[in-house]
Amino acid sequence: MEASNEDMSELEGGMINIIKVFHKYSGKKCKLKKTELKELINNEMSHFIMKIHENDVLDQLFMDLDQNGDLEIDFKEFIGLIAMVTSACHDLFNPKLKKSII
Repeated sequence: MEASNEDMSELEGGMINIIKVFHKYSGKKCKLKKTELKELINNEMSHFIMKIHENDVLDQLFMDLDQNGDLEIDFKEFIGLIAMVTSACHDLFNPKLKKSII
């Protein structure tokens, strides 16, 4: 039995959104080619990652993510990107780490 959206926690809702965004760009094949990864980053992550304009930047990121060398990014490899960006942005959203001005 599936839980309704009202029953889900914020974290569970966020996880479902990550899955939906991945499939929005990967389609039925469930893998991202380089151009699809660029489009996803530029459309969905532009507040956290600078838009990719240079092919060299895209090539390096793609190589770093493509752990199995199949020239496509599967969901597990994509989650590595999500984890890296989320970790890097953690300080921006952690109230205990924000410096207060007194």
